[in-house]
Amino acid sequence: MNGLHRASQIFDIEQVDPGSPLADNLWRARSVPLASFTSVATPYWQMVVTRHGDRAFFTVRGPETRPSVSPIPQDAEFVGVQFRLGTFISRFSASQLVDRAIYLPNAGRRTFWLNGSAWELPTFDNADVFIRRLMRKGLVGRDPIVEAAVQGRVTDVSLRTVQRRIQGTTGLTHATILQIERARRAAALLDRGHTIMDVVEHLGYADQPHLTRALGRFIGHTPGRMARERRAR
Repeated sequence: MNGLHRASQIFDIEQVDPGSPLADNLWRARSVPLASFTSVATPYWQMVVTRHGDRAFFTVRGPETRPSVSPIPQDAEFVGVQFRLGTFISRFSASQLVDRAIYLPNAGRRTFWLNGSAWELPTFDNADVFIRRLMRKGLVGRDPIVEAAVQGRVTDVSLRTVQRRIQGTTGLTHATILQIERARRAAALLDRGHTIMDVVEHLGYADQPHLTRALGRFIGHTPGRMARERRAR
């Protein structure tokens, strides 16, 4: 369930800080009586457990460069971990994950296969232990150069090296990450009641059409539609 700040308008999402240097968000939610929702663009990747009746699925969801319509399975529960920019999973290359969701095969009713071993499906209460185990096994790690670059900190390596490391770790260019993050901030400001022109000025968009194109590309809604939806809530 990428794009949590928009999904929270539809789902009742509980979020906590998992206390990990690699992950910045642990969340859980239940399905709602809707057929689908719009998942917005995000530069982050996630691991998600979906429990539906007596079945459970483990999914690795990559960064998304565009909005997409995702079906909502009825009577389902979701637990997810959103990882920080600069964090990678060694089992998959970054390019494999962009705009994709990879389902890992089940090993049993409560286990799944990862890197040749059966792993217990994590819950909301033990996901922090699951993350630490992934770290100990070397299945997730982080590139400190990428982490510093996306936070705007100066590094002692060349720009070309930084750009190559960012794309190799995230699957996205630095420019795309910045564009997605700015569009997400714009959507959040509009959701809180800021005017369109305030958002244009605050985030440095050239004009309202520029903002409209960015939100259409990454969020899937125009500023006007978002304002109308907010007034209707």
